Amino acid sequence: MAAFRADALKAGFPEMNRELRPRCHAEKAEPEEPGKMAHFEEVSKQSDLHPKPAGLVLQYGTAGFRTSANKLDHIMFRMGLLATLRSKKTQATIGVMVTASHNPEEDNGVKLIDPMGEMLTSSWEDYATQLANTEQDELLTTLKDIVEKEAVDMSQEANVFVGKDTRSSSVSLSQAVLDGVKALGGHSKGIGQISVSALFTSTFCLFAFSRCMSVLSDYGLVTTPQLHYMVCCQNTQGKYGEATVEGYYRKLSQAFSQLAKNASNRTDDQKHLSVDGANGIGAIKVREMESHLKKHMQLSVFNDGSRGKLNYQCGADFVKVQQKLPTGIKINPGDRCCSFDGDADRIVYYYTDCQGDFHLLDGDKIATLISTFLKELLNEAGLGLKIAVVQTAYANGSSTHYLENTMKVIVKCTKTGVKHLHHAAQEFDIGVYFEANGHGTVLFSVGAEEKIQQLANDPNINDERKKAAFLLQNTIDIINQTVGDAISDMLLIEAILAIKGMTVQQWDAIYSDLPNRQLKVQVSDRRVIDTTDAERRAVTPAGLQEAIDDLVKKYQKARSFVRPSGTEDVVRVYAEADTQESADALAHEVSLAVYGLAGG
Repeated sequence: MAAFRADALKAGFPEMNRELRPRCHAEKAEPEEPGKMAHFEEVSKQSDLHPKPAGLVLQYGTAGFRTSANKLDHIMFRMGLLATLRSKKTQATIGVMVTASHNPEEDNGVKLIDPMGEMLTSSWEDYATQLANTEQDELLTTLKDIVEKEAVDMSQEANVFVGKDTRSSSVSLSQAVLDGVKALGGHSKGIGQISVSALFTSTFCLFAFSRCMSVLSDYGLVTTPQLHYMVCCQNTQGKYGEATVEGYYRKLSQAFSQLAKNASNRTDDQKHLSVDGANGIGAIKVREMESHLKKHMQLSVFNDGSRGKLNYQCGADFVKVQQKLPTGIKINPGDRCCSFDGDADRIVYYYTDCQGDFHLLDGDKIATLISTFLKELLNEAGLGLKIAVVQTAYANGSSTHYLENTMKVIVKCTKTGVKHLHHAAQEFDIGVYFEANGHGTVLFSVGAEEKIQQLANDPNINDERKKAAFLLQNTIDIINQTVGDAISDMLLIEAILAIKGMTVQQWDAIYSDLPNRQLKVQVSDRRVIDTTDAERRAVTPAGLQEAIDDLVKKYQKARSFVRPSGTEDVVRVYAEADTQESADALAHEVSLAVYGLAGG
């Protein structure tokens, strides 16, 4: 440890424990004073309070770290350290969200948010894994290696936004993140504990002085998409919006109101929506937003956390996988309903018919509705922008066929995981991406937004083109382009249905899903499964893909694939066929093959 401190001093790094005072850009850091703590001494001291269990190995995946909450204290502290280094490196605000999304309440997790609200860049995911698995006595050496490899200027200020979901473990785990940030010089502003008006003032001051001091902002209870949004707002100097929860509500609700004005003669029944909040943060936040929406929406919120357990027999993942109503919700046949997941970054819709049959409208149906709406507006506006839908292997075969052959929309398939879909969507003027599980959003290129803006401001265009441009403008504003957002997606879907005068049944009838089934298989090591072709074919273990191919041949309109989960220690199996019985049988048989060939 002493050798590391000496090396750090030679490198000219400022003291980590020193409270940085505001100073102008040109002013150099003060020289070290005798008697002050040497480099990283505070990190060493604090890390002893967040010890790593010996031998524990975790991997930073597409959803960050997720596992049992009792294994995460040291991870949270170290991600606070990493977020601080990332902020110094990028000279921008970085987000840290404490959540395990749709996982059981006993689990928790953490993920870092990069400057534009996007997922952490891949090279720093490797650092996250490295830091997480470094044994206690090597932590400072690992930090030094990251600093040196990335040429991090340790005199640079660091700004970190921290948020958490409603899990009981999130309180102590988010505090561990704060400890990590503070150990490298961050200063808590207590934002999570003050009023909205004070939050706006504090955020404004944070923006005004962010170039002169290190600041840690604890936003407390927020949805994951809200934290992504606020990180983006902060780093765009407010151009994307106001970096507060209230600012988020205002921007989205105002855009929704403008879109809803184009819907005529809506009844109260048509404005009504039942929302399953998964007993999580989404229920709290949609309730907070209700006052902004009362004129145009009537919400009934179920599973609001007052009684039930987070994600237990409710929420988007449960509804999607089990293909049935969540517990705790009371609806009539034909009622329009949606479910969020635990951190409100996924959404699925559904209804029951007069016979009591359940009908699911998942991410595929959502992507189809949105892309159809956008393509129609582009045609009406006379804009030749390239629009595409990005899917994963989980996309229902019927949705792909409809988009490609009926709507003539480009469809691109990519690996599962938001970062893969997000990057693929950026290749187009307008990229619509939704995983079948309901996680997705829409991305507009800078060029596309500029062309829409120019058209809207053109005094020489006819009323039809002007209206289409106006609708496109407000569609851009209602969408959280940083990440999938259940609240934002809900508002966009409700606006589209209102404008088009569509019922949920009419939306569902756009195309008929092939029956499908998803199963999970417990194996000794999920990593023995390796895939290719956007995860649609298994490379290892030997013989598995051949076995799947033989099983698929037994059924009509069938396909199946397997992949290691990115969020749970299981192998996921997907199967679809011409009947539900065939899809169920195929999924079961493929699961047995996985169990037998992959070390079940």
